[in-house]
Amino acid sequence: MNARYEELIGTYVDNKVGICEQFLSNDLALLLRQNLIELEKAEMMRSAGIGNNQDADAQQQWRGDKIFWIDNDTVEVSERAFLDQVDDFILYLNNSCYTGINAYEFHYALYETGSSYQRHRDQFQNNTERKFSLINYLNTDWLEEEGGELWVYQEGSTVKILPLMQKAVFFKSDFSEHEVRKSTRPRMSITGWLKSC
Repeated sequence: MNARYEELIGTYVDNKVGICEQFLSNDLALLLRQNLIELEKAEMMRSAGIGNNQDADAQQQWRGDKIFWIDNDTVEVSERAFLDQVDDFILYLNNSCYTGINAYEFHYALYETGSSYQRHRDQFQNNTERKFSLINYLNTDWLEEEGGELWVYQEGSTVKILPLMQKAVFFKSDFSEHEVRKSTRPRMSITGWLKSC
C-alpha cells in the first residue's frame, strides 16, 4: 500500500493534484460499485444539496449527483475495507506530512447521464474542517469520448482527469476549484473529505 500512498502524495506535492491510478484494488472497487448500483435500485440515493446547510437544488442545475453517505461504523464488508484503507492512508499522510487529519466523511456519488457539477471548492465558507478531498472512481471501461472528466483548475492551466476504475484523486479542499463535466453514461464514485476537527 505504501507505494500507492506515495504515488498519491507525491503527485499532489508536484502538481497540487494527487493521482493514483490503482489506489483501490480491482476487487474492492467492483464490490463498492455493486453496492452503489444496489442502493440506486433500492431508491436510496438522494439528490445532493449545496453547502453545509444542504440547500435544495430542486432542478439540479448546479449540482447533478445523487449520494448516499457511508456510516463510519459500517460493518458492510467492502465499505469497512475501504474505510480501513482510508484510515491507513491517513496514518501514512499524518506521519509523512504532519497534516493533523483526525476525521473523515465519505459518500457514494452517482451522476446520471448528462448531469454535472459546476465549478466550486469543497470547503464551506463557515466551516474549515475539510482539509483534503479524496475521490475514488468506480467506472468500468470508461472511454475518453464518454466525457465525465473531473476538471481541476490551476493557475493558467486545467488538469483533466478521466473517472477510471480504481483511480483516486487527492487535493486541498479549500484551494482547488474543480467541476464534473457531463457524461454520456452514468458516472460512479466514492467521494469524501479528510478533516481536522
